[in-house]
Amino acid sequence: MQRFALALEYDGTDFVGWQAQRNGRAVQQVLADALAQVAAEPIAVHGAGRTDAGVHASHQVAHFDSTAVRSARQWLLGVNSNLPDDVSVHWIKPVAADFDARRSALWREYRYTIAVQPTPPALARRTCWWVRDELDCAAMTAAASAWLGERDFSSFRAAQCQSSTPMRRMLAIGIERSPARIVLTFRANAFVYHMVRNLVGALVAIGRGQQTPRWGAELLAARDRTQGAATAPPQGLCLIDVGYPDTDALPPARV
Repeated sequence: MQRFALALEYDGTDFVGWQAQRNGRAVQQVLADALAQVAAEPIAVHGAGRTDAGVHASHQVAHFDSTAVRSARQWLLGVNSNLPDDVSVHWIKPVAADFDARRSALWREYRYTIAVQPTPPALARRTCWWVRDELDCAAMTAAASAWLGERDFSSFRAAQCQSSTPMRRMLAIGIERSPARIVLTFRANAFVYHMVRNLVGALVAIGRGQQTPRWGAELLAARDRTQGAATAPPQGLCLIDVGYPDTDALPPARV
């Protein structure tokens, strides 16, 4: 039995999320079925993170075990030939038996894209949140600084979250503005359920002037999700990178 790691990208629009479910099309199941075609045996796939319905990934990492003897090229060409157009595997490589896509990960990084313009985007409608109002990026940046470090993110945790703790370590938050886009990036050791989308919802409320920058720290301290802003829609969110120890020697995320 050999363990393999892989990285893939997917358009989450037509999926119920990463995790396989009884009802609905899931990325995990689509990938497992495609790998099983190459291996000629059942395959179980385990991902670094569980993206929600409508959420995308440009660099999701997963692992699987197989007794099939295939070269890396055979695995890669075979799985992609059996995948639908909205999923693509970047690479597959053998790894140590104790590698675990979720437990071995040091951090995850998500990107959230907001289209700030008077009319709705057509080409990017599946990959961004359209906001008509001008947003104050300086106020948003000031608010986000309160979330760095080891924090209790109860105020940004959905009621359905099954994690045993709301504590997470936020490593970096970036806010970049172009003429018609605001791109927010969040890197943390892990995220509670709906955390990034709830953080973005709060930042947009601050950017609109509905709340002051100090509200970011106040909301965090409240530890009460009911005091927060509305959850940002899923289509603007994308998992863009997962970090692992250098000893795992995994290929980097595509730029």
